[in-house]
Amino acid sequence: MTTGSYTSTDHLVGSSPVFQALLRSVRIVAATEVAVLLLGESGTGKELLAREIHRSSPRADQPFISLNCAALPEQLAESELFGHCKGAFSGADRHYDGRIRAAEKGTVFLDEVGELSLPIQAKLLRFLECRECQAVGETRPRTVDVRVIAATNRDLSEMVQLGLFRKDLYYRLNIVPLESPSLKERSGDVPLLMNHYMKQLAEQHNLPLPAVTKAAMACLNRYNWPGNIRELRNVCERLVILRAGQQVDVTNLPLEIQCGAAAMKQSENLANGSLKDMEVQLITDALHRTRGNRTHAARLLGITRDTLNYRLKKHALAEAH
Repeated sequence: MTTGSYTSTDHLVGSSPVFQALLRSVRIVAATEVAVLLLGESGTGKELLAREIHRSSPRADQPFISLNCAALPEQLAESELFGHCKGAFSGADRHYDGRIRAAEKGTVFLDEVGELSLPIQAKLLRFLECRECQAVGETRPRTVDVRVIAATNRDLSEMVQLGLFRKDLYYRLNIVPLESPSLKERSGDVPLLMNHYMKQLAEQHNLPLPAVTKAAMACLNRYNWPGNIRELRNVCERLVILRAGQQVDVTNLPLEIQCGAAAMKQSENLANGSLKDMEVQLITDALHRTRGNRTHAARLLGITRDTLNYRLKKHALAEAH
């Protein structure tokens, strides 16, 4: 679909300046032991970035444990994170280490960390400060060597102001914040990502690769991608399955993409038209006020006479004045 140099570290594909800058920061941070806070909209690939930090770090050969905090029932969150002893509560019929201890010597990734309750936030802060992990039902904590990477699509500083997130935990996690850009901010990366995912998914499903037309790719480029990379991958999978070995034109794209891209194009055209109308009106008014004197009109507009003459020709106003 497209050629040229780009970075592809497993699933981290992109050539846009904002994405390349992020990858450089990831490589720098990976060599350290500090906590990292990954920010950005849902679907921008924060877990992939967390895995890349781990993979590029001295802990690469040790476990990488991922936990979606938003999916944790509040009554089980402490046990899931820190573990529990057998008999610690009803249903605890065996010892459980918890995710943090399971990541010993490695990395634990806490996705949607803003969803943790305040009591669990306090225990997480204790772990970050002292490396002490106390399972439910244990009388003494144990020291655990684990790096923490957290992620959120929420504004934690606002949550701190509202009393929903501990200020001390926020500062402890926010040592190195990295912003994962939305897909609409990654100019030029859509074709690269489409090519990457469609090849990968065609191989996964053992299907011939579809061919995306230029018109369809232009439509995909104009689309706003509110679901970011997650949405793009889903579209790729749909096209690989439904258009296997066939051509993908604009009419084969999901309706929301066709409509969304068309709306954006119409908006751009309206904006361009409005700018043209505004420029014509300003020039016309200046010439009217100076009774057609182009030198005086140019001075009034803050441009040179040559620039004014060019604009008059561009807008077919030269003959009128």
